[in-house]
Amino acid sequence: QESVPEQMPELFEFDTERLRLRQWCAADREPFAVLNADPKVMEFYPAPLSRTESDTKANRCQALIAERGWGFWAVETKSENEFIGFVGLHIPAPELPFSPCVEVGWRLAAKHWGKGFATEAARGALRIGFERLGLAEIVSFTSAINLRSRAVMVKLGMWETEETFEHPNVPVGSALRQHCLYRLSHTQWAANAI
Repeated sequence: QESVPEQMPELFEFDTERLRLRQWCAADREPFAVLNADPKVMEFYPAPLSRTESDTKANRCQALIAERGWGFWAVETKSENEFIGFVGLHIPAPELPFSPCVEVGWRLAAKHWGKGFATEAARGALRIGFERLGLAEIVSFTSAINLRSRAVMVKLGMWETEETFEHPNVPVGSALRQHCLYRLSHTQWAANAI
């Protein structure tokens, strides 16, 4: 009796107008570590990451894409082939009040802020989630005081719920612990998809 090899998932990678969302590679580790050590980028996270913590995060992102075919993709500019961070879809590990869910998220190097890259890449990720994965809903959440990320969520057509929650991975007493939740259903997305 021959064992049937487990079928590998389809690996989703895609381009937007200015960006390429792809699987991670070894060369991404160094710029990712620089990004994760930047206090400006990590302002709304409990702390900047060490090189080891950053590499662990990159390895996890890479492994999840290999396992599922999708996840937090490495993002590079098509013009310069420069790694600028990650954008994509993720199943949050901690148990949240609205679990199970799939979130859209991003983390980009500060020098690439203000160019619409997060919104552009996240729109592509939403398209994968709704058109290719057939998700009924995608959520996004952030610290209530993170106005920049909240603005991206609005640009994506997500709606702010009245639901706030204390994120279990943020220390009690931290100003970052209170989070707000945004949702987007497939129906809402389809009504506004270009």
